[in-house]
Amino acid sequence: MPPPVAGPSNGPPPPTFTLSSNVLSKFKPAKVFKNAVDAGPPPTPTQRPSSQGPKQITGISFDDKGDYIITAAEDETFRLYSCKSGKSTKTLYSKKYGVDLPRFTHKSTAIVYASTKEDDTIRYHSLHDNKYLSYFRGHKGRVVSLEVSPTDDGFMSGSLDKTVRLWDLRTPTCRGLLGVPTPGPLVAYDAGGVVFAVGVNAYQRIMIYDNANYDKAPFLTIILDDPSLAKITFPPRPIFMTSLAFSPNGAFILVGCSGNAHYIIESFQGHVMAKLEGHVGLERRGMNAAPTIEPVKGISGEEVCWTPDSKCVLSGSLDGNIIAWDVQHLDANTPPDPKALPVLRPLSKLEGHKGPSRCVRFNPRYGMLASAGHELAFWLPDMSADTEDIAKDLLRRKPPS
Repeated sequence: MPPPVAGPSNGPPPPTFTLSSNVLSKFKPAKVFKNAVDAGPPPTPTQRPSSQGPKQITGISFDDKGDYIITAAEDETFRLYSCKSGKSTKTLYSKKYGVDLPRFTHKSTAIVYASTKEDDTIRYHSLHDNKYLSYFRGHKGRVVSLEVSPTDDGFMSGSLDKTVRLWDLRTPTCRGLLGVPTPGPLVAYDAGGVVFAVGVNAYQRIMIYDNANYDKAPFLTIILDDPSLAKITFPPRPIFMTSLAFSPNGAFILVGCSGNAHYIIESFQGHVMAKLEGHVGLERRGMNAAPTIEPVKGISGEEVCWTPDSKCVLSGSLDGNIIAWDVQHLDANTPPDPKALPVLRPLSKLEGHKGPSRCVRFNPRYGMLASAGHELAFWLPDMSADTEDIAKDLLRRKPPS
């Protein structure tokens, strides 16, 4: 069913449209929140990888119904916005513990989020009355990955303490613990909540677990290998993964990376299907910052996502553009030659975001997307006919001579 366009909450139902490649290229900023982050000096280097430039939004999340979006920022606030009215509805503070990785539960009035200072506790917070509902203690290092199950009250966290913990909102004690060999594992659920993925950097491995048998060994281990990197430098520069996301149809896994490439992996056999290029990686905090030799996360991690129909991938970029790739023609049953990995070039580049587009998410229910950096922008398709469309329509209507 085509997604409706986000619009006012009152009045007639919003129009619907099919999210085609042509429509995707027509997205433009419809609302920009210039005060989405409090002004002031950036945090110290002990809090963030870099201290250059203005404070920025570090994470965004839509609720299940697509009615609200929550942001977390380096000013230690999280802000709630209405997608229908296009207005900021609430600003809450977490000055003592900091805030990162905000994730809606299955209620639009509650979130879980990670702390950035004091301790490494995950907090379950009520947006309705601004109270903590529960604390999830156990990690001995900063939480760098956090995802809520799409089907129940479970959620997962990955930490710099080399562990992945499985939780349930109804109890504060950890229900599962996985040890990994390197700090900062990445986690992701598939759309049905049946399996989950754990990404391990340094070894460039992605392990797929059965959610019902997480205490058993992974049933699939994927090696993220890109032979083209050996043609650029020797030894080849390691791939630094910063996010994992299953496609809504479950066929692929999107691997977000800190450099100038992302990857798509077939989720059943683990074949690397394609390399996505055309954006400027977010290892640096700004275009003027010097590039690094060793791969680092930088400010990346939430800049890449799927569209709800699994046909396109969107990514933020250090230059502020939103990059779109068309991936609907990838055939999961026909893996490419591993020695000649296909490189996909952008379908379109959406302009209008000021500064690095650090976070990009598509609304799960409405035809809008959000991008964030030191500002927050809501994007809607400009459905007004352009000159080329009008000319084509006139030619179609012109009677034969």
